[in-house]
Amino acid sequence: MTKIRITKKFEFEAGHALYGYDGKCKNIHGHSYKLWVTVIGSPIEDSSHVKNGMVIDFGDIKEIVNEHIIKEADHTIFFNGNSPHRALAEKLQGEGHRIVLLPYQPTSEMLIADFAQRLQQHLPENISLYSLRLQETESSFAEWFSSDNQ
Repeated sequence: MTKIRITKKFEFEAGHALYGYDGKCKNIHGHSYKLWVTVIGSPIEDSSHVKNGMVIDFGDIKEIVNEHIIKEADHTIFFNGNSPHRALAEKLQGEGHRIVLLPYQPTSEMLIADFAQRLQQHLPENISLYSLRLQETESSFAEWFSSDNQ
């Protein structure tokens, strides 16, 4: 059966700070993130099926990614919850700011690994996560491939 990859791009705004880092990113700052989600599967071959010819409806990918990634990430500040940033995060949360305390350093590398794990749990059983690309700046991105993680 033919395998086809389908990709959908998402965008969100978020801030973070890298505790203990020796460069400028130790300071709270933000990014206009771009996330490409690529799944792989076989097109539906049932002429009576409303999604005949599709691997997955782009709208279904959008719903899954928005629910399990974008809804939490957009206009949020990520902090490492195992760092002294926790006290600042709690103060900001008390003032109504959207803060997410993560159990890891909020680098693009760690975020993309977390996103991959979340998405794999929510895809239909006949669809596999193929890859993710998380662009942090115009010239910098992290990539995750299923084939590298088996």
